[in-house]
Amino acid sequence: MTQHSTFASKSAADLPLENKAGRAGPEPAGAVKAAFDEFAHAFEAFKAANDTRLGQIEGRLSADVLSEEKLARIDAALDSARTRLDRISLDRARPPLGREAPRDAAAEEHKAAFDLYVRAGESGGLKGLEAKALSAGSGPDGGYLVPETIEREVLKRLADLSPIRAIASVRQISGGQYKRAVATGAPATGWVAETAPRPQTDGPVLSELNFPAMELYAMPAATQTLLDDAVVDIDAWLADEVETAFSEQEGTAFVSGNGLSRPRGFLSYDTVANASWVPGKIGLVGTGAAGAFPGASPADVLFDLVYALKAGYRQNAGFVMNRRTQSAIRKFKDADGNYLWQPPLAADRAATLLGFPVTEAEAMPDVGAGSLSIAFGDFRRGYLVVDRTGLRVLRDPYSAKPYVLFYTTKRVGGGVQDFSAIKLLKFA
Repeated sequence: MTQHSTFASKSAADLPLENKAGRAGPEPAGAVKAAFDEFAHAFEAFKAANDTRLGQIEGRLSADVLSEEKLARIDAALDSARTRLDRISLDRARPPLGREAPRDAAAEEHKAAFDLYVRAGESGGLKGLEAKALSAGSGPDGGYLVPETIEREVLKRLADLSPIRAIASVRQISGGQYKRAVATGAPATGWVAETAPRPQTDGPVLSELNFPAMELYAMPAATQTLLDDAVVDIDAWLADEVETAFSEQEGTAFVSGNGLSRPRGFLSYDTVANASWVPGKIGLVGTGAAGAFPGASPADVLFDLVYALKAGYRQNAGFVMNRRTQSAIRKFKDADGNYLWQPPLAADRAATLLGFPVTEAEAMPDVGAGSLSIAFGDFRRGYLVVDRTGLRVLRDPYSAKPYVLFYTTKRVGGGVQDFSAIKLLKFA
């Protein structure tokens, strides 16, 4: 217990300080193992403190205030340990920018021209390259395309940082929108004998789903001194600056976006009780308690949510919720006293709930009256993210002198593509 108490006393202030670029300083050898061990110890401390709290509730009908405070501190430390573990794992897994494959002559020429544009504002080289490539929409108003190595690295980092993008299907497009036809009714099928006539079937009923690519922008700033420093890797600097802004905006839009000038989030679609589900709407399961889990057997609604999904989707399904909802669920046990929420088995794995992975998305709403705070489904089949190829940068040395602004834009869309694949838990 002494070891657990020592861990619980740690706070966010004990974590490594981050540098100006948002990255932690160099991690010592074995940092991943140390962070994973720290996370495992935190969860053991959490279980011990929660068991004590539950014992007090059973014996005295209420928990001791100090036990509640201790449990809250350990819970916060558990979240901090998980955040540190995720950051270290991502940093170690990220390859050096632009070293995935050798560049060809055209790519080298584009990179050199782009580097000159960013550092000195000389755009003649990029104009010539985009004129040769017949690129549309370039120039001072639309900006210039970044080299493919930067675009590829930004998209890879977004896949690591944007929680919904990491579990959804992602498709690249070259136009302004992506359309696909889906069947809204069951196919006309039947059994026939070997020599029996084949009756004509009704034609399928189809509808069109449209996923427009909306414009997302970030505007990192740099001093001219930084740009003049030849040692500074401009490609890495730009990717570092835009990744957080893009991932935060995407994370919110993919969950709750209204589809107007941004992707449409899965929580913005019409919902219906799962027993009355129809195509085009997302089925939901109610908790039976306004703004809370049921007082008796609160975990039962999680089982109801899991089995609201058809078996074919459950094989690759997972939960999506924010950290505060996850914190409440960590206290749940089954009839045998086992915790339903379990920590990851390895540093690069997700925590599990009822055996299904848990994706932490801060854009999900907190538990409240009528809130849709937990989603469960096969998001690879259920949600589609579309990226229009091309990341553009427009250099602006005038608006915020002495800083140079880089208006960076990408076009991205998203929406539900299979309404059978996602179910929601409503706290009502």
